[in-house]
Amino acid sequence: MHDNSALVEARIHRFVHERLQPALYGSATALHLEAWAVPGEPVPFAEASRQRFTPFSVGMPWGRAWSTLWLRVTGTIPEVADGHRAELVFDLGFNTAQPGFQAEGTVYRPDGSIVKAVEPRNAYVPLDGAAGESIELYLEAAANPDVAEGFRTFHPTPLGEWGTAGDEPLYELRRADIGVLDLTVWELLQDIAVLQSLRVELPASSSRRAEILRALERAVDATDPDDVAGTAADARAELAGVLAAPASASAHRAHAVGHAHIDSAWLWPVRETQRKVARTFSNVLSLLSHDDDFAFAASSAQQYAWMKTYQPELFERLRAAVAAGRFHPAGGMWVESDTNMPGGEALARQFVRGKRFFLEEFGIEPLDVWLPDSFGYSAALPQIARAAGSRWMLTQKMSWNETNTMPHHTFAWEGVDGTRIFTHFPPVDTYNSELSGQDLARAERQYAEKGVANTSLVPFGFGDGGGGPTREMLAAAARLRSLEGSSTVTLSNPRRFFEAAEAEYPNPPVWSGEMYLEFHRGTYTSQARTKQGNRRSEHALREAELWATAAALRGADYPYDELDTAWETVLLQQFHDILPGSSIGWVHREAERRYAEVLADTERLIADALAVVAGEGDTALVANASPYAVGGASGLAIDAVPPEQSAASVTRNGEGYVLENTHLRVTIDGAGTISSLVVRATGRETIAAGERGNLLQLHRDTPTQWDAWDIDEHYRRHGVDVTGVVSLDVVPHPSAAAVRVVREIGESRITQTLTLAAEARALDIETTVDWHERQKLLKLAFPLDVHSDRAASEIQFGHVHRATHSNTSWDAARFETVAHRWVHVDEPGFGVAIANDATYGHDMTRAPRAGGGTQTTVRLSLLRAPLFPDPEADQGEHTFRVSIRPGATIADAVREGYRLNLPLRRITGAGPIAPVFAVSSDAVVIEAVKLAEDRSGDVIVRLYEAHGGRAAATLTPSFSFTSVVETDLLEREIEKAAVTDVSEAVALELRPFQLVTLRFTR
Repeated sequence: MHDNSALVEARIHRFVHERLQPALYGSATALHLEAWAVPGEPVPFAEASRQRFTPFSVGMPWGRAWSTLWLRVTGTIPEVADGHRAELVFDLGFNTAQPGFQAEGTVYRPDGSIVKAVEPRNAYVPLDGAAGESIELYLEAAANPDVAEGFRTFHPTPLGEWGTAGDEPLYELRRADIGVLDLTVWELLQDIAVLQSLRVELPASSSRRAEILRALERAVDATDPDDVAGTAADARAELAGVLAAPASASAHRAHAVGHAHIDSAWLWPVRETQRKVARTFSNVLSLLSHDDDFAFAASSAQQYAWMKTYQPELFERLRAAVAAGRFHPAGGMWVESDTNMPGGEALARQFVRGKRFFLEEFGIEPLDVWLPDSFGYSAALPQIARAAGSRWMLTQKMSWNETNTMPHHTFAWEGVDGTRIFTHFPPVDTYNSELSGQDLARAERQYAEKGVANTSLVPFGFGDGGGGPTREMLAAAARLRSLEGSSTVTLSNPRRFFEAAEAEYPNPPVWSGEMYLEFHRGTYTSQARTKQGNRRSEHALREAELWATAAALRGADYPYDELDTAWETVLLQQFHDILPGSSIGWVHREAERRYAEVLADTERLIADALAVVAGEGDTALVANASPYAVGGASGLAIDAVPPEQSAASVTRNGEGYVLENTHLRVTIDGAGTISSLVVRATGRETIAAGERGNLLQLHRDTPTQWDAWDIDEHYRRHGVDVTGVVSLDVVPHPSAAAVRVVREIGESRITQTLTLAAEARALDIETTVDWHERQKLLKLAFPLDVHSDRAASEIQFGHVHRATHSNTSWDAARFETVAHRWVHVDEPGFGVAIANDATYGHDMTRAPRAGGGTQTTVRLSLLRAPLFPDPEADQGEHTFRVSIRPGATIADAVREGYRLNLPLRRITGAGPIAPVFAVSSDAVVIEAVKLAEDRSGDVIVRLYEAHGGRAAATLTPSFSFTSVVETDLLEREIEKAAVTDVSEAVALELRPFQLVTLRFTR
């Protein structure tokens, strides 16, 4: 036969758009509308419903960016024939951008309960009641701007802040009426949508593809264009046969899990996320009442907690759905956090706080780790997750790699300590599937485990900005349950999928080490104030808990509630678009304000606790919250002020200076850079010959896309050394030697103070930058006379080694990496540690060395200046502290990281106080001391092996105890793995990087 398929396809397309879609609603009944525009930030329903509403009508403009308009909607439910349903239909002025990135609304009943959301592609609201009954509803319409403009460009936008977004209305109300939905026409549309999306994914030569096309052609023939409603059933009959053909026995098995990825902040502020969660959850509850097979999974205990606080009626319905097994808490974390930058204890608390909430509110403990969108995954995560009681992990973000493709979709992921967790990457490569033929074909085509396994998870529902599954997606799932040419689709939930996948594939391959995302490398550096706030807050909370525990051991009340509140703020702001610096300016300004609140609150808690612990008196003391002794002050203790030590010296050296103490000699040239750093005991030079340390370098930073997210490799080809000097002067100091250098470049001013303290083995460098550049990257470089093919970088509860060469494409792709408090490079007999107090982005490379061999350069990424989504990102003043310690081992690097981030506190009191806990081995590090989450008064200590080897240690508490047990992170007793003996102290044996939690009952 002649091939006229292209003509038939065009005919079908026009038929759907010009005949079927307009016939969905056979009639419409007008509504009476009244409006009240909120003058500022959103208000609760109870307040809005009391306001004076004025007449409003379709066609009127509304909504300056970020504003809210309340509509009071009244009308009468019309008579409807069998096969039809009356429902409210709204068009708030929706554009073609995806749901969640533009206007959206929430419909309330007069009693304040939520009915459902109104969003693009999900704009109907079901009506309860009989024909002739009056209705009264309220619509809270949010004028959220399309900040990304469909992600077509990444240019600066004023829409990310209330104050710069402008006052002009963004939207026009296009529709608000009662539509009578023709259910047969709607079902026909779903039939055609499923078959069309399946057909285009089948091979052009496929008989099944041709069969579907001809069935669709017959359906069009059967539909009278002048009576679509009357003939839609005939069209459906023509499609029944192709829809009834079952899937093949070998078809890929897709577990479709209802889902809505809701970014806790991103291109909208946190307050808008709270409303997005309410909209999404109300959508889901509405769907659950109409489809008995549908189940939904949602992560992030924080989002549930918002509902408990701001939408208690919705939360109670949610609680009932969880109890019924229809709504599944997932992930077990407080938020879907970044996993690169949160500290070890903070990442542990994501699980502790998240699981605690789910257990207390629902009696449910999620066993999966649900992180579909975080920007890479720390090698510490498997151990932390398993220590929290989790069994499985899901993510799809690794599909975004620019260079290399992950070899597995289902595998065992092995962490830095050897712990493994069963992990799945959905091969559908999206967490926002619409269950289209394209999505399902992609999942089967890309699934890497073909032949040994055949099951994958498909998260479906509109996400990022929320919204969730729609009735159209559920209609697709029903038709795809078993359909020839397609994967089979089973409506499922996370636990059901993972149990099936584990049973099918009991011995999966192993991926060992971090899962480095070859993309979004700029997130280690963007929005430096947010990152500094995180680092400061994590360490302040460590101090507050330590000293509050010490005070509680002396009879004081432990500030459980205040600490919980502070932790919840820090955990929220570790969300994977806040801490990484990829949100609008509004989000980061709010984050900075909330970090300041955390620091003020923790400072108060620390002061109150230290007053109790130190007692009354005028003795000068220092409180050391570090696990290590510093300057003679014992770790985790209050000690006498260390005696004055012999002063370091500073002498003129040509245009520069020489700083010198017992251990180091530092030569600073006239440009304020380090031309020599010598370990005096051995004469070993640290700086590579002919090179300069403390070298600031300014690079062009114009990524191909995703401004705040990306640093692209081509930045390296465009840079200048910042060596110009405004002034170079000695800074008077009673015992240290210090020099200050001031520089200017572009519109920015940089002041550095290099300080060598008496008896110090490290040089401290404080860099203050008044930053006013745009699309520039500022790095601080240390070219080291060290031949090293790998560098160690601190991560949570340990460190990883990464290549300094680029032998493979995997090595080459790691041109920017993340580290916490320190990095370390070495050759046999000599190493160098570089520590920091607020910097995460680094690069470490090798280059030819003068005289032969290679040198290793360590660079810290201090600042960026991306223009999207926050055109004011990083502008203003910043201060960074860095130290360089030559002749350092890994053990020295660990100490240096704590020293820089937990400085001694000078206080007065009655006298020294013994350490709360003392540990006999430097390799065993105490990371947290606190009271138990259940408020029993038991003392919790968390520690880990930090050097990467086996360690035996004795842990001695300063208090008497009746029992001690090992626990998981949730402080539940587990089988002993590290404790070998208990007397007045606890004997421990730890494997490399092992994490241990102990619970002492007093």
